[in-house]
Formats: sequence, C-alpha cells, structure tokens
Amino acid sequence: MIIKNITDHIEELAPLAYAEGFDNVGLLVGNYNTGISGILVTLDTLEITIDEAIEKNCNLIISFHPIIFSGLKKLTGSTYVERVVMKAIKNDIAIYAIHTALDNSFKGVSAKMCDVIGLKNTQVLMPQKGNIKKLTTYVPVKDADELRDSPFIAGAGNIGNYENCSFNMEGKGTYKGNEDSNPTIGEKGNLHIEKETFISVIFEKHLEGKIVKALFKNHPYEEVAYDIVSLDNVHQNIGMGMIGELDEAMDEAHFFKLLKNKFHLKSIKHSALSGNKIKKVAVLGGSGSFAIEQAKKTGVDIFVTSDLKYHDFFKAENKIVLADIGHYESEQFTKNLLVDYLTKKFTNFAIILSEKNTNPINYI
Repeated sequence: MIIKNITDHIEELAPLAYAEGFDNVGLLVGNYNTGISGILVTLDTLEITIDEAIEKNCNLIISFHPIIFSGLKKLTGSTYVERVVMKAIKNDIAIYAIHTALDNSFKGVSAKMCDVIGLKNTQVLMPQKGNIKKLTTYVPVKDADELRDSPFIAGAGNIGNYENCSFNMEGKGTYKGNEDSNPTIGEKGNLHIEKETFISVIFEKHLEGKIVKALFKNHPYEEVAYDIVSLDNVHQNIGMGMIGELDEAMDEAHFFKLLKNKFHLKSIKHSALSGNKIKKVAVLGGSGSFAIEQAKKTGVDIFVTSDLKYHDFFKAENKIVLADIGHYESEQFTKNLLVDYLTKKFTNFAIILSEKNTNPINYI
C-alpha cells in the first residue's frame, strides 16, 4: 500500500479540483510512492501530532488543515510551521491536507455538521460555479452508440438525479488526409464526406483526464475532433455550507441547548434572538461570514458557523439568527468523517483517529 492508493480514494470523496484557489491542498510533505506503515487522521498537524504519529508507527498524516498555507522561504525552526515540517521530514512522515476540497464536498465538513445536528433534506448553501464542462465530438453514425458509452462509463453525462445524459444530432463531416495520414475511413489525398453524429455531454471538471482518455481510446478516427468548454452553470452538489431541516420545529432556547450538547460547547456567540421557532437551518464549518447574505436569501431561521466579527452580527438585520460556535468546534468531527470513510475502504489497514486536541483557543 502506497500513499497514492490512499489519497486517490480520499479524492473520490473530495476532489482537489474543487478546493478554493487560495488554499494549499494535497501532499505537502513526502512522496506519493512511499509505502505506508500506518495513517493518523487529524484536524491540524502540530508538533504533538508528529510525536503521536511516531508513537503509533504512522508515516502518513491525513490532516484537514494544511500546515503549509503560504510559501516557505526557509526552514530554520523559528516558527511552529517550520518546526512541524522539519520534524516530519526528519522522521520520514508524509503530510496530506484536504481542507476546502472537503469543505466543498456534498459529503464533507458541513454535511457532517448536519448529521450531528440531525438535519434532513440537505442541500448545498453556496453552490460553486465553473465546475461543469462540456465535451463535444463527432463520430461516424455507425460508431455513435459505442463511443457515447465510453464517456458515460468514465463519469460524464450526470445531471442531478439523471445519468447517461447527452445531446445527439446527425450531419456530414468532411476531411482530406495528407501523405502522412492513415485514415480509418476514406483514402488519403481524397476529400471524404462521412455521415457523422454530433455528441455532446457534460462532466465534472475533475474527470476531464479520464473523459479525454476514454474518448481517444474508443474513437475510430486517427485524429479525433473534439472540443471542451467550461460552463457557468452551478453544480448543485459542490459548494460551501449546507441547508437542512429539523424533524420538528423547536424554540431558540431548545435549539441552542441542542448545539451545546452535540458540539460540546461552553458558550455560543449569537445575534439577537427573534422569538421564532427554528426549523430551517444553514451550517458552514469554519469561517463562514462570507455566506451570511446567502443564508438570508435562502430563508433559513438560523445560520450556524464560526469566526464572526463584531460587525458581522449586525448583518442579521432581524431576518436571521447568527450563531458562532467556534472554528475548531464546528470542524471537530471532520477527522471522524475521514476515519469512517477510509476504514470502510481499507478494512485491514491501521487508520488511527488522532487523540490530540489541537484547538488553540481556550475558555475560562
């Protein structure tokens, strides 16, 4: 078992292509071809995390937050980031971070928050744009059915609850091969007219490599005519935050008690209470102030997130209740999510949940 086997599986849950542009995800320290002795899953990678990995014979750390966020210009041990990286390298421990790729996953951080609260009928709060692409190609009519199946098998043609979606239209294609050509249909040097089927399918952008490989493998022509364009359509299952509903509406005091119990909270910062029942809830793990306006637009009763500043609470405008439960607290179950996910795939391999509390914030 090598690191690449593990990370490939993680990226089925949270493709790195959907991480935010500012982020730093993937393998940060180590080599993908390194054999694995054990895996430690954590929220943050600190020096105590490296010590725990050494103690438990784990040479791969799967971390939610990236220890290297911006560029490192030196390694002198003068900062906690440098010390972690140096210690990991010295002890041959690889570090892989998933961060906002998992934030944007339909089964990621915010989905886990929904599970903990008990929300149903979940959907993405802020769907991402630019994650859908369209492939168009042209193939002889007699080969259309077989060729169409190849991108479907590779993952193309899925729209919401529908699969194998495509658009097809018949027409005439022309080509004339030069002296170096070897046409499968027609003769080089002569203009050839072929009855062709125009095939168009959409796909998620992280699948582009697989889609193009399948197209070239199965297309009958020596030279494959195709084009790929990015669409502005939002992807309803990729994006930040989630919306869900409680089985039964409850008063605000009861809901805050539920939050404290489920997330092990000592306190919750919140905007003015409305006195209304809580039924529809928005959540976003980690810093979520950027999603306040979107939460208001969706008509939720409360938005549960973290890292809200003083002036953020004014944005509630008596239209919504804002609840700041803490950054660590909102993401604390992420490592459990990853352990559960990996354990189901790799049943005979040591995947260990970190026992270290890496929350840098303390309360009195």
